[in-house]
Amino acid sequence: MPTLRLEPLNATNIVAANSLTLKPGQEQYATPSSYAHAEHTVNPGAAWPRVVLEGDEVVGFIKGNFDPEEEREEFRCCIWSINVKASAQGHGVGRFAVHGLADEARSRGFTRLTVMWERGDEGPEPFFLGVGFRPIGETRYGEVIGALDL
Repeated sequence: MPTLRLEPLNATNIVAANSLTLKPGQEQYATPSSYAHAEHTVNPGAAWPRVVLEGDEVVGFIKGNFDPEEEREEFRCCIWSINVKASAQGHGVGRFAVHGLADEARSRGFTRLTVMWERGDEGPEPFFLGVGFRPIGETRYGEVIGALDL
């Protein structure tokens, strides 16, 4: 079994990252409303996009945001998006990606990583709870704000 690794998003892997096929029903949870509404105000230079490779195949994508000056605490050090190819789900790819982003956050001096998700039958809540996030609040759109202490 090939080893997982994180690599920066680039011209070579962006098409594969954008083509990741999720399980049926998961598409509706890909981007919470809060992120869509805040995207224009978040510092684009603070983004940390990475693909997860298994061998030479892109099997996942994670985008973090690191901006200690961001006025909204939930966006200072957060997972902006995470997607794992349907056939790779349940194999540790998402956990690997979150741990990689958490390691980067620690190296930058952050002590907490946040993420937002919508609740629902095919939603990501079991995954985020399983990797250690705990609910700390809700957005004005009803999404859960989760935190992982680093």
